[in-house]
Amino acid sequence: MTSKFLEIRDSNTFIPALGISISSIDGYLARRAGFGQTRCIYLVMLETQRCAYDPYDWPASARTMAVAHQHIEANWDILNSGDVVDVEWILGETKQPKVSERESYP
Repeated sequence: MTSKFLEIRDSNTFIPALGISISSIDGYLARRAGFGQTRCIYLVMLETQRCAYDPYDWPASARTMAVAHQHIEANWDILNSGDVVDVEWILGETKQPKVSERESYP
């Protein structure tokens, strides 16, 4: 089991999140909770405590989280803790990804 802090961004949106990679190989409790051999990403919105391990469990109105979750799951191995996940860039709505807000935050 590994975890990464991620900065999820969209148009006028900033969501600090925690992704946790989990599967049945993580032990008895993961297996008892129903996790299988295929890794899934448990994604937690840190400010609201909303979470999901299935990218399709986010409400239909939550485009940001659904798209970000799918991207995180598909790219888990190349993402680093602290990376920006820019939904507008993923969807081709902007030409370059956003930089981390930490670059301008005191």
